[in-house]
Amino acid sequence: MKNKKLRNDIILVLALIAAAAAAWGVIEISGKEGAYAIVEIDGAETARYPLDTDTETVIGNRGGSYNLLVIKDGKASVTEASCPDGICVNHRAISRTGETIVCLPNRVVVRIVGADAEAPDVVQ
Repeated sequence: MKNKKLRNDIILVLALIAAAAAAWGVIEISGKEGAYAIVEIDGAETARYPLDTDTETVIGNRGGSYNLLVIKDGKASVTEASCPDGICVNHRAISRTGETIVCLPNRVVVRIVGADAEAPDVVQ
């Protein structure tokens, strides 16, 4: 009886690992490379930067808060921030459509969009 339970538990764990690996594979294969990093402050788009151009810019916000956005080798990352927790700084670099870096204390969102994304009226 115990051997049957152990065998079933092992089969269940292996099935869950296989399902997780399959889901990860589908996400990796279906993810499209992004074309732009969009910066939003308080929900409003303030800038759009192409991922194919290396850039380093300070995203300033009211009250003196800031985030340093670095775009290098087709990936965007926040390398420095005035927020107390630093979660945005510890986030890995992003490059695929739909990926985001969020800094809640500074109310900054950096998200990746494809080339087909609607362009704003003003591009900085």
